[in-house]
Amino acid sequence: MKNQTDNIVNRLVVRLKKIGIEVELLSNLPWIYLYKVNGNVVNERFYGKHGFTIAFYPVRIDQEMSFTDIKETFKIIRQYK
Repeated sequence: MKNQTDNIVNRLVVRLKKIGIEVELLSNLPWIYLYKVNGNVVNERFYGKHGFTIAFYPVRIDQEMSFTDIKETFKIIRQYK
């Protein structure tokens, strides 16, 4: 059985923290939203009405978690850091 805490989003958060960028995420299944970057609230909307969607939880057990658009995500992170 795969470790449930080892996924692409958790790895991204840890790697960003190592370079001094703190991110806060919110979730509303199946969406994962980027809520804050270094304490700054993200106001943009992407792939959803309620926030900037960076990833989706898998909806079936045979699927993997996936990012929406990593380039857009880093664009927003650079904008708000």
